[in-house]
Amino acid sequence: MDSKQLIIPNEMIERSIILLRGQKVMLDADLAILYGVTTKRLNEQVKRNFNRFPTDFMFQLTQEEKGEVVANRDHLKNLKFSHALPYAFTEHGAVMLASVLNSATAIEVSIQVVRTFNRLREYVANHKALASKLALLENKYDGQFKIVFDALRELMKPPAKPRRKIGFEGKT
Repeated sequence: MDSKQLIIPNEMIERSIILLRGQKVMLDADLAILYGVTTKRLNEQVKRNFNRFPTDFMFQLTQEEKGEVVANRDHLKNLKFSHALPYAFTEHGAVMLASVLNSATAIEVSIQVVRTFNRLREYVANHKALASKLALLENKYDGQFKIVFDALRELMKPPAKPRRKIGFEGKT
């Protein structure tokens, strides 16, 4: 499947991947949207096939984790009103979901999900390699190019998210 035939935009998948407990995961609500099912149906299938989801494939969020996710992710604000704690799925758990949902859409989307996880992994690996090469060069040139190295490090930082303004902006 080439990029022109993607059924889900890659950006939508990338924004759904979050870091929890030191792992990159996707929440059941996001996966349900991607796979074209309700969260309730997705979780029913998980419960029916619970032995396919060991703890390294899936875990349930704590109340504190749920609060943090809701506070930091605008698209998950509806979770605030849910009494159930969401499930988080690792890359392998997301693929296993496609097999228990057993639909063509789920299979195609799971392929995209895996490719997105792989792309993020490659990005992190390349970023680490570049940082170590930069450190070697900086040591080699012993501070002669400190301004250049500082500028390069600044460019390597991920862009800061603009903060939302709080309060009322009145006209003066």
